[in-house]
This record gives sequence, C-alpha cells and structure tokens, in this order.
Amino acid sequence: MSRRFADFMRSEAAGGVLLMFASLAALVLSNSGWAAGYARVLHARVAVHGTGITVASFTNDGLMALFFLLAGLEIRREMTHGHLASLRGMAAPGIAALGGMAVPAVIYLALNHANAATARGWAVPVATDIAFSLAVLRLLGERAGAAIRVFLTALAILDDLGAIGVIALFYSHGLAWPVLGAAMLLCAALLALRRAGVARLWPYLTGGAALWLLVYNSGVHATLAGVALAFLLPPQAAARLEHALEGVVGYVVLPLFGLANAGLAFATIKPGLLLTPGPLGVFLGLCVGKQVGVFGATMLGRWAGILRLPPNMGTAQLYGASLLCGIGFTMSLFIGDLAFRGTDLHDGIKLAVFCGSLVSALMGALVLRRQ
Repeated sequence: MSRRFADFMRSEAAGGVLLMFASLAALVLSNSGWAAGYARVLHARVAVHGTGITVASFTNDGLMALFFLLAGLEIRREMTHGHLASLRGMAAPGIAALGGMAVPAVIYLALNHANAATARGWAVPVATDIAFSLAVLRLLGERAGAAIRVFLTALAILDDLGAIGVIALFYSHGLAWPVLGAAMLLCAALLALRRAGVARLWPYLTGGAALWLLVYNSGVHATLAGVALAFLLPPQAAARLEHALEGVVGYVVLPLFGLANAGLAFATIKPGLLLTPGPLGVFLGLCVGKQVGVFGATMLGRWAGILRLPPNMGTAQLYGASLLCGIGFTMSLFIGDLAFRGTDLHDGIKLAVFCGSLVSALMGALVLRRQ
C-alpha cells in the first residue's frame, strides 16, 4: 500500500486530487463558523516590494506565475520535441482545441451579448483544466488508454496557450508603456544571456523575479511574466526547472489557489442564480460547448482528411475525452476572477464553474468507463 501511495503521489493525478481536496476545504471553511476568519486571512495584506497586496491577490498574481511558468515550459517542450513538434502531431489536438475554445465562447456570447457587464466573461468557459482532467483519466486506470491521455494532454496544453493569449489581449488594462518597455528590455537582456551560452539557472530566475515586478506594474497580468521566462531559458536549464516546478506547482501552488478561490457561501446564493445569463453561459459553455466544439471540430477535420485520430483511439474514446475537456476549474476560476472580481456576478460565475466542471467530469468518466 505504501508503494502504491508513493506511485500515486508521483502521478499526474496527485495534483488534481490535492486541488480537489483544497477546493472542498475552501467550501467547508466559507460555510462554517470559521468563515469570517477565512475571509480575514484572504484579505490580509502582505508586502511585496514595498506594495501591500492581499493574500488572495498574492496567490493569483504571484504564485500562479509559477503555474504559468510551468505551463510555458510544457508548451515549449511539446513544441520542440514532443507531440506538438510536427504539423501531423499538432493537427488533431490543435483543431480540437480551436473548436473547444470557439463554441463555448459563442454559446456564452449568445446569452450575454446584449449586456456589457456580463459579456466580458466570454473567456471563462474556454479553457480546460489539465490537472483535473488527467486526474480523472488516472483514476479510471486501464479503461482510459495511453492514446486518450496523449491526446488530452496535447489538447489541454494548446488550450492553455490559447487562454494565455486571451488573458494578454483581453484582460490587460491601463497599460504603462514605459514600464512595459523596461520589461521588454529585460527580456532582451535574458535572451542575450542565453545566446552568450550562460547555462546557470540563477541569473534567469533573478531576472524572472524582476520581470514579474515590472509586468505586475505594467497593466499586463503579472502571471504572463512566467510564460515569457519559459521561452527565454536555455534548453538544459528549462528542463531542470520544469522538473523542479512539477512538485511545487502540483503540491503547493494549485492547492493554495483552490483554497484561496473556491470559497463560496451557499447562504448568499439566490435561488435561480445558475439560470441567469452569465452563470448559465458558463455552465452551458463547459457542459455543452466544450464537447460539441472538441468532438465536432475533430470529426469535421477527420471527414475533411486533414487529421487522423491517434492509434487505438476510436470515436467513443474521442467523445469521452471531449466531455472531460469541460473541466475548466483552475483556468475558468482564474479568468472569472479577472473578469468579475469585486462584482455581484463573481459568486454566480464561480458556482457555474463548479457545476459545469463536475457534470463534465462525471459524464466523461461514465463514457470512458464503459469502453
């Protein structure tokens, strides 16, 4: 049993399971006698470079930069010598990812286009949570074959890349161009270090910390500094850092993110909140839009002859994977916080993410379990 536990903790499922338990803990805390203390901790201020930010903001803007750094390193590795290194390997997950982002956004905007206050949340249901979706596959064991895991991993990585672009383009505001210019100059200096053959990791990490401070004060979301740093590292340093970050992100950053963001006081939720346009758009985008977009785009590309499904992956397995793509937990909560932080819509969007992700996980697991 100890050996099985050790194997589980080294697997992709461990981070997703820890994230789930941390999120459940946040729900329990926010609906218990400790709710006031939980809220005080999240709103307590910490000093960062002379600036006081709340614990919740430090988690979302600071610690999540490590998550985006790891995501950037994974994208870079897959595009360099992984499943996304060739057009043939990228075709199926790439087209699936495009469909899986477009259809949920269309569904959301169809319900919210007339209301500017809710329309800005169109990106909430477009991303797939790689930690949760791979955790479900891991828990299914042999019923979920290697082909599904490879396809879903590649799709989720491209999905993350699309979500990163969305955050940069649509959720940045009040750009401070001199500070942004300084950040670009720092990126150029780090690139010069790489081309000069500097292989040690510490100069890049030091520069990365400075880059985060500049981006944080530039109006662009600070987590994008992690993505930029991922593509500036020399190859060997990138591989070492990716290996080191896997445990930190999976066992520390994501659980803390869930603990800081998954709190929801059920007593404050009004009846019928999930049926209002914003939350309903998120729920339908995840449950319906994701499966229609991923499955439909892939089958259309297959019919047109521009892609082939991975070996040992049939239509039923593709549909099960499409359902799992509706698990948008981490990135959906993250984008929802960017779009609706401090508004009355925040709790409703969060509830819709919970419900949509849970229904997608259960439906996907049921379909794949029957294969």
